[in-house]
Amino acid sequence: MSEEYTPPKVWTWDEQNGGEFASINRPIAGPTHEKPLPVGKHPLQLYSLATPNGQKVGIMLEELLAKGHKGAEYDAWLIRIGDGDQFGSGFVEVNPNSKIPALMDHSVDPPVRVFESGAILLYLAEKFGDFLPTEPAARTEALNWLFWQMGSAPFVGGGFGHFYAYAPVKIKYAIDRYAMETKRQLDVLDRHLADNRFMAGEDYSIADMAIFPWYGRMTTGGVYGDAATFLDGSSYKNVLRWNDEIAARPAVQRGMMVNRTSGDPSGQLWERHDASDFELRTQDKLDAAE
Repeated sequence: MSEEYTPPKVWTWDEQNGGEFASINRPIAGPTHEKPLPVGKHPLQLYSLATPNGQKVGIMLEELLAKGHKGAEYDAWLIRIGDGDQFGSGFVEVNPNSKIPALMDHSVDPPVRVFESGAILLYLAEKFGDFLPTEPAARTEALNWLFWQMGSAPFVGGGFGHFYAYAPVKIKYAIDRYAMETKRQLDVLDRHLADNRFMAGEDYSIADMAIFPWYGRMTTGGVYGDAATFLDGSSYKNVLRWNDEIAARPAVQRGMMVNRTSGDPSGQLWERHDASDFELRTQDKLDAAE
């Protein structure tokens, strides 16, 4: 990048724009190739990858199953965004925005598509009557924080994470701008959690499931290299207390594994089609069987 750079009057797309993720970003929508989506045996079909947004839905489905909601059984299919799976015709039919996660509910006729992670969490909470308070004030508080996360996280992932970890050059102005906003958001959370066990009060809800994979991992070194040190994550004591309680939940631990293809192979479950897969089909076991 040159200090003498002047934006053109009309921007044009250069496929090299975007650094590490240039190949998965483009300025137009729609499919790039024909590729139908697989459909498994369960009522719910999840098409995802274990990014923070994808992990929200895996957590929710595992929490529902842990509470005894048998109708929440699901198949989780891996969408490799680095390979452009999100631009296949079948995926675009489920999510015209070509972003993971996406869900198809085949328990109803005709099947219902649900896209955007917050919408999926809300859909499942209402479908199964769980993890969303029914008392109006508490319900509103949970939704306040759910939509706060949906509106705020792009500054963290698309802003801070991109310029700090992925951009082809380090731009001080961009990193400073987005680090400031990310720390402001962490402070918002820390102040709220000083007086609340969970985001909506005493009850664990979809608001916690939405926020945890982003901000919990941000303060504990789970995303963007050494970002936790850079952002002084250890100073947000209330966020850390909340993070630790959620991270200890067995359903959360399972949900974080679904469609995961990086890290410790024992914590990777590329696809999930049965509850036994967590014991029998993690990547370390598949590798050992080859």
